[in-house]
Amino acid sequence: MSLFHGLSVFPITPTDKDGRINSDALCLLLDRIVKAKGDSENDTSAVSGVNSIGLLGSTGGYAYLTRSERQRAVAVAADFIGGRVPLIVGIGALRTDDVQTLAKDARDAGADALLLAPVSYTPLTEEEVYQHFVAVAGTTDLPISIYNNPGTTHFTFSLDLLKRLSQIETIAAVKMPLPQGQNIEADLAQLRQNTADKDGFAIGYSGDWGCAAGLLAGADTWYSVVGGLFPSQAMKLAKSAQAGDAQEVQRIDQFFQPLWTLFKEFGGMRVMYAAANILSLSNAAPHLPILPLGAADQERVSKAINALNELD
Repeated sequence: MSLFHGLSVFPITPTDKDGRINSDALCLLLDRIVKAKGDSENDTSAVSGVNSIGLLGSTGGYAYLTRSERQRAVAVAADFIGGRVPLIVGIGALRTDDVQTLAKDARDAGADALLLAPVSYTPLTEEEVYQHFVAVAGTTDLPISIYNNPGTTHFTFSLDLLKRLSQIETIAAVKMPLPQGQNIEADLAQLRQNTADKDGFAIGYSGDWGCAAGLLAGADTWYSVVGGLFPSQAMKLAKSAQAGDAQEVQRIDQFFQPLWTLFKEFGGMRVMYAAANILSLSNAAPHLPILPLGAADQERVSKAINALNELD
């Protein structure tokens, strides 16, 4: 089983107002994740703890950080984790040469794998995205997951492009958005058919409120925002889904519903920053121009946390 399987959790990357990484706060978040894995070391069910940590994803604000702060974040995380949980690092940037540099930086700092979204100001063609991935894959032997996130990049990977990319040796997985206009079983079947030439190519989903359904349908991975702050609760949902226990998934999912509502309204980053601060795990805000949630909405986040804490 590759590291692009199971529950992959994505924490925020706390910084000060000048964009400098707060290493103590980052380590507090990572400690929750690592300890959640440690609590399940003797678990023999389908999912045993958190399977990977996704550093510098969208929730981690990678696009807002300088190269040096990204380097620092990866170095701090890799040193703290110490190989206990695989570390996947986001390397998206506007220019191909910058992404190549970030890929090397992540490898040198201790990353186990990479996550790449085609970030661009000018809309990209499929051939441009293909050549972008080919160039990056040629600079590192670390496995790469394709990050298909049209909500932020405004680029949607076609099935044909995913098939081409899956044939590149080091491209091992894809992180998909929840499907629009069809059910997740049909979407997953199409993806499997179009990447069948690559043994072990892993297909996972983001969009937390639909990912349990994805695991129930047979997806390989849940790329989880909520798991970056609430790993134990996310593990319970993931385990039940991979065990095929739809009734238990439905029961557990009810405790997440207030958070899912907030995620859909504000996006996971804003909500997770507020939640981390409420839990006294950080005292950070998203990078401007993104504004923190107001007092009334922070109170809603507090109530959502209380609801999640009722999960037994």
